[in-house]
Amino acid sequence: MCAHSRFIIFLILHYLQFLTSSTPCYAIKNSNPNILQYPCIPPHFNSYPFCNTSNPTKNRAESLISLLTIDEKIQLLCNNFSGIPRLGIPPYEWWSESLHGVATNGPGITFNGTIKSATSFPQVILTAAAFNRTLWAEIASAIAVEARAMYNMGQAGLTFWAPNINIFRDPRWGRGQETPGEDPMVAAAYAIEYVRAFQGQNKRIWRRHKHGFLQRRVLTNDYGSDKLMLSACCKHFTAYDLEKWGQYTRYNFNAVVTDQDMADTYQPPFRACIQQGNASCLMCSYNSVNGVPACANHNLLQKARTEWGFQGYIPSDCDAVATIYEDQKYAKTPEDAVASALKAGTDINCGTYMLRHTKAAIEQGKVSEGDIDRALLNLFSVQLRLGLFDGASMRNRYRNFGPRDVCSSEHKKLALEAARQGIVLLKNDKKFLPLHKQGISSLAIIGPLANSTNLGGGYVGVPCELKSILEGFQEHVENTYYAAGCKDIPCNSSSGFAEALSIATEAEYVIVVAGLDLSQETEDHDRYSLLLPGYQTELINSVAASSKKPLILVLTGGGPIDISFAKGDLRIASILWIGYPGETGGRALSDIIFGHCNPGGRLPMTWYPESFTSVPMSDMNMRADPSQNYPGRTYRFYIGDRLYGFGYGLSYTSFTYKILAAPSKLSLWGFIKAGQRRNMLSERSNSLDYIFVDKVEYCNSLRFHVQISVTNNGDMDGSQVVLLFSRTSKSFKGSPERQLIGFERVNTLSYKTAEMSFLVDPCKHLSIADEHGNRILPLGDHILILEDMEHVLSIEM
Repeated sequence: MCAHSRFIIFLILHYLQFLTSSTPCYAIKNSNPNILQYPCIPPHFNSYPFCNTSNPTKNRAESLISLLTIDEKIQLLCNNFSGIPRLGIPPYEWWSESLHGVATNGPGITFNGTIKSATSFPQVILTAAAFNRTLWAEIASAIAVEARAMYNMGQAGLTFWAPNINIFRDPRWGRGQETPGEDPMVAAAYAIEYVRAFQGQNKRIWRRHKHGFLQRRVLTNDYGSDKLMLSACCKHFTAYDLEKWGQYTRYNFNAVVTDQDMADTYQPPFRACIQQGNASCLMCSYNSVNGVPACANHNLLQKARTEWGFQGYIPSDCDAVATIYEDQKYAKTPEDAVASALKAGTDINCGTYMLRHTKAAIEQGKVSEGDIDRALLNLFSVQLRLGLFDGASMRNRYRNFGPRDVCSSEHKKLALEAARQGIVLLKNDKKFLPLHKQGISSLAIIGPLANSTNLGGGYVGVPCELKSILEGFQEHVENTYYAAGCKDIPCNSSSGFAEALSIATEAEYVIVVAGLDLSQETEDHDRYSLLLPGYQTELINSVAASSKKPLILVLTGGGPIDISFAKGDLRIASILWIGYPGETGGRALSDIIFGHCNPGGRLPMTWYPESFTSVPMSDMNMRADPSQNYPGRTYRFYIGDRLYGFGYGLSYTSFTYKILAAPSKLSLWGFIKAGQRRNMLSERSNSLDYIFVDKVEYCNSLRFHVQISVTNNGDMDGSQVVLLFSRTSKSFKGSPERQLIGFERVNTLSYKTAEMSFLVDPCKHLSIADEHGNRILPLGDHILILEDMEHVLSIEM
């Protein structure tokens, strides 16, 4: 999964050794790597019990394990398994990537074959800004189709290490771009949609079209068979959101997390990914959690299995078993590191550490063969669910997916729609936008990324079509001129300003594209400042002073940027955030600026001022502590100044809301067991402030609907993201300032009204975590918040 420089160096140094080793992990495969090889091939290898599809998955896995020697078992503990020829089991690479399209990061993927490219969807943070569950599922389904097609052509595996559902806790985090943002409910919802769709566990109806497969997705609550189209992996478990800051790196960092923060911030996305998403993979992270490396943390990993019901395999992040010894200094020897990981529940090592040290760990009595068998049971169970040992029936199931299903017109249209829905309009003075292209004589596009086709962010593949932002505007306005202004995003020189000012002076309208790229934020690289890099601010101000009309500022990048200077500057009429919009980003942006579609994205993370950088990135506490001048984190707990809040986003039209129906009172008395009611009354009398959620016997019976109307008051159709929040009227220690309890994207026609409803589960949505991590439901008034409206709901005993 994650690139680790020492891991790559190690592979280079030891490559020849492993090619000649009796138990190679990185072995030479078929002379043609794009020819698929299968287990259970007749006539010699199909009679084993593990090939019998009528047997239960567990029995088949146990049968296979029983046939293996100890050396063969150890071979299986690395991501690139070299195969067992005597049993007809070919090599298999576990590591493929599919964060927002089939990516080149993992060795399981190659574009050196029949399929040369794959659809590059917007980076996750921009897709999350659409707040559209259906869109998220359709993207995951499209990626799955392309991934399966590439597998059929021998260019990919079946196990993909995505999605990244860590909380975007700190705005400086280089990988925040890969996540659904800062809210645990949104991250959980994204995880559920992505995993179920990617694994093929949403019911679909497929029909053949002359240009490939079209799909119609039908949501269903019937989980059906445990068979998988592909395997998705929720990562990185857990409290991982720091790359390199000060003396800390992701390899040596110890995330000190309170029970309260663990319960209501860091863990909910992973729990939902497992329990509702039915994920078949859970990746443990590099960092330690409260002093124990995540991949050696027995309590952490076993909680997922025993309490959350996880049934899948647990890989380490790449080289994360090595870091237990080498960086965390948690283990005294490499053998101890391997033993601690295996016994904690890590099933497979991305890398070669287990391959090299497990045999010695066994000889030293630190690892038993039973520990390895337990890991292999999880690994083979997932492969069996994927149909790898099903022979011809497995090949027939998805055999028709091929090159024509990759980069299809439907998938490229979906990528365009995702970018359109995600782009956020942050400012639009005097309704400056949209522009009317028929009346534009000339257009100046300025900025180093404006003419770049590298708009995908991290974890990208080879896009189907490479088009820049500049090309998107050239399709609309004939007289479109370009100047970089800065040589690159770091913008360490103003030498290019003169050319930029020259075209800005001549053009009727000016668009400046500024912001971030992977030189500023990426894996293994955090930011230290929230300001625009280098001379970018000076470039924008200079152009604003020279242009005939107020300019349009377009911001790229996954992390928040302090653009306070532009927010109130009348010379800057409009500001749009486009994140990393993928291969269709240029067209999506021009479609919005010229009014072909109405922006409706909302920020999935808080935008902080530069002063926030005084807060230690290593402080994992979510709650504010005024006595320590600690402002807290994310919209749920942050009490400091902010540039733009979570959920902020403008439209070309205006909307009004009404709460049509919602209860004003809920009584819990009839939903508590009689014995527990007596105990509570005797213990707390009339001073009862809350009730533990696990004391409420029939939570589902307490659920209610909040019915809402949304009216489009303008002359342009649009889709509006509706966000419903809640807060308690009483002050409980560490209670959120407010928390999201529902979101929906609603399409509204001009001057028309649309109605919708949120199903609210008080035990889930109105509860909070106490200091011990227990969920409690406060009694008394709860405030439901919809835009600037509030509705009071009283919960009583």
